[in-house]
Amino acid sequence: MKTALLLIPLLVSQTPHRPDVRKPLPSPDEIAKLPHDGGKEFNRLIFEQSPYLLQHARNPVDWYPWGEEAFRAAKAQNKPILLSIGYSTCHWCHVMEHESFEDDDVARLLNEGFIAIKVDREERPDLDHIYMSVTQAMTGSGGWPMTVIMTPDKKPFFAGTYFPKVGRYGRPGLVEILQRVRELWDSPRDRANLVEHADQVAEALQKMVPGSPGEAPGAAVLERAYRGLSSRFDSRRGGFSQAPKFPVPHNLRFLLRYYRRTGEAQALAMVETTLREMRKGGIFDQVGFGFHRYSTDAEWLVPHFEKMLYDQALLAMAYLDAYQVTGDPLYSRVAREILAYVERDMTSPEGGFYSAEDADSDGEEGLFYLWTRKQLDEALGEDEGAWAAKIWNVTDKGNFHDPSGPPTTGKNILHLSQTPAELAAGEGISTAEFEEHLERVRQRLFDVREPRIHPLKDDKILTDWNGLMIAAFAQAARVLDDDGYRRVTRRAVDHLTSVLMREDGGLYKLVRLGQPAGEGMLEDYAFALWGVLEAFETFQDPADLRTARSLADGIRTRFHDEQGGGFFLSPAGGEELLVRPKEIYDGALPSGNSVAAWCLLRLGRLTGESAYEELGRETLAAFSGDLAERPGQHTQFLFAVDFALGPTFELVVVGKRGAEDTLAMLQAIHQPFAPNKVVILKPASEEEAGAIEALAPYVKPHQALDGKATAYLCQNYACQEPTTDADAIRTALARRETQDK
Repeated sequence: MKTALLLIPLLVSQTPHRPDVRKPLPSPDEIAKLPHDGGKEFNRLIFEQSPYLLQHARNPVDWYPWGEEAFRAAKAQNKPILLSIGYSTCHWCHVMEHESFEDDDVARLLNEGFIAIKVDREERPDLDHIYMSVTQAMTGSGGWPMTVIMTPDKKPFFAGTYFPKVGRYGRPGLVEILQRVRELWDSPRDRANLVEHADQVAEALQKMVPGSPGEAPGAAVLERAYRGLSSRFDSRRGGFSQAPKFPVPHNLRFLLRYYRRTGEAQALAMVETTLREMRKGGIFDQVGFGFHRYSTDAEWLVPHFEKMLYDQALLAMAYLDAYQVTGDPLYSRVAREILAYVERDMTSPEGGFYSAEDADSDGEEGLFYLWTRKQLDEALGEDEGAWAAKIWNVTDKGNFHDPSGPPTTGKNILHLSQTPAELAAGEGISTAEFEEHLERVRQRLFDVREPRIHPLKDDKILTDWNGLMIAAFAQAARVLDDDGYRRVTRRAVDHLTSVLMREDGGLYKLVRLGQPAGEGMLEDYAFALWGVLEAFETFQDPADLRTARSLADGIRTRFHDEQGGGFFLSPAGGEELLVRPKEIYDGALPSGNSVAAWCLLRLGRLTGESAYEELGRETLAAFSGDLAERPGQHTQFLFAVDFALGPTFELVVVGKRGAEDTLAMLQAIHQPFAPNKVVILKPASEEEAGAIEALAPYVKPHQALDGKATAYLCQNYACQEPTTDADAIRTALARRETQDK
């Protein structure tokens, strides 16, 4: 597929920054009084919920949100559409806005010759998926901001990413592109060529929907994925690429599952190297905790400074898995640090989780996080400043600079060259003593840093990312036996079910400022199901299992592809788009199909409802061809394959809810790394037992022995004698893992 204009390579160019100073938006009452086009000061985006769209509400560009009004205007005025897709914490989205969309000359070209539509990719992942597929096919790569020009009937004929206002470094500018497209559109012959090309693009898009049904995948695909990851592994610094380097936690979590299944030591070594190096690097906020989006280099040193909620959730779970496998307290500490950041900075008063924090402060990327040698001395005093500079590698010259600026700025990204244990050994003190000192110094730096101008926070609460964060807190509550994490999990689940879920069981896409909006997509249902299943395992509350069943039913009725198998990204009966997309690729985020397949298998085994498990297995078969061709690109999907292949563990615990022996039994079950297990508590009281029996009837015959908490363990479709010995259960889980190795 080729663009009708020029193929635009994704050249990286740096531009000067302007301070991101924005006037406060008017109040909701004031907004309600504005004319429908926003009036003189605003455009139509002023009526939207998305912080990203609201950032553009004062642009002189006459932006429309995606919707029928925009398409009617394009047809009535006979204009092509410029579609711009981005998100609120995207650095180059800010740059393109400052250079072009705030510029009167660019605005005039757009307003006179185009209908301009702005989309938040996090609100509309279906649109983002469709037009990113086009952009990648036309240019060979993709990213944000995404710039697409299309006909009034949504068919694209040109695509790219960031464009400067005027051309430079061989890259055409947005002004040149707009002028050229308008010339072609005004010529009947050239317009006919553009429309023909757009029709060809739309036709090609129909053929790009993944899905190649076949036999259910077997263990060989797990080995091929492992081999592929091994071949790409950076043995010195960890990770599976050079620069830029992304964490991709599901790669690590798959490898831990592979290690459990095979005992392959290299699988565990790859995980441990990566997790340790990331924690030492600048990709981790050494002062305030939490991980930045990715590293621009191969060393995990210089990050792209935005922080995404989903990274925190997925990485917390990877560190918790590693802690269960190894028992190394480093990994549990990092998980706690991530969750501390989320609790402090990313949790709403109502219990939901915000989406992201920007890379920029006051228009400069990373400004909030950088330190000079002098600033350390001012914050800590000369002696402690010198110690902190040695530990975190701070120099007078600095290790960070803007490529468009001077080569030395004195600004530093704090990072460690060794683990705390290694640093402690170098100082001749215990690891505990070193960590206590480090924490005192870190807290002082945190207090000094707090008054700085903070990066912009995207305060919309997305259903899918909240599902991931619920899963992370729920897992931490179990693995670390932490009541604080239990409280956070409970509040977040209650927020999900009371605010993000409609009375009919359907999901909204998001809520912001108390106002839910948008239709839930597959990821919303699948990730929410994941979170609620983890919450059920933590609390054993029948209400959570009812919610899980409702979400699974929603996946089946709203998204299932009856002909090809698997699930569409957008719901049935929704807006008619060029194609109803379907996604299986596990990128920065796992795909909805990957998570849905895995969770349906778990739910089927948990409830004894075979229809759920059959739907999960059907999904595995629906994408078996894609999986066989590129297994390393579907590592979250391999969770489901691993579960389906077994062996699995089904555990029913019968005991008095909250009793010491019941809690001990559950904790014995939660301690080992046994990801292919499901656990259900049948309370000893008849009244409480009835609620869980209605949801999972197979537990009805199970009874407590001698009035004690009793575990019924089944492995690989064979059940053992019930036991009241928690240590025996722990040993049984560990023994099975030993046999796998």
